[in-house]
Amino acid sequence: MQRGLRGSELENLLNRTHLMYRQKNLGLIQKVPTPITPLQIDKRNSTITLGYFDQKSTVDYIGVIQGVPVCFDAKETTASSLPLANIHNHQIEFMSDFIKQQGIAFFIIYLKKYNEFYLMPFELCKKFYEGSKNGERKSIPYTIIKDQCYQILVEADYYIHYLKSLQSYVDSV
Repeated sequence: MQRGLRGSELENLLNRTHLMYRQKNLGLIQKVPTPITPLQIDKRNSTITLGYFDQKSTVDYIGVIQGVPVCFDAKETTASSLPLANIHNHQIEFMSDFIKQQGIAFFIIYLKKYNEFYLMPFELCKKFYEGSKNGERKSIPYTIIKDQCYQILVEADYYIHYLKSLQSYVDSV
């Protein structure tokens, strides 16, 4: 799979969910575009044919859910664990700063092998991420995800209706 297409299945589902959230006044979540500088443009199709990333992006999504600022990143994997190579230092830093501003940060994980979705608290991911930098595990195992994250049950109207899982997470903090 091309690098630029990783996570697109999850992101497509989330984008449809966010449209539904907006239509039902449950929240306003926007996909954060990755800033690029075009080098070549096909003027007939108005498409960029060659370019480079200007800077590292922050997170995939940011917005407000019922008055609460949220940011999160969507991670999709075919492995039986979440590889920490998929998490980047600039994301950890941004989410840490977001929390300092009274926001809520988390990850939405899609484990394709199990066809399961989870809301992973930022603090759990950060703990494993920092451990990996100190020679510990390079991934978060499925057993940890299943036991310490909040499973998101797919509901027909919402695609990935994560608000219940988010509420459970907020209630536990």
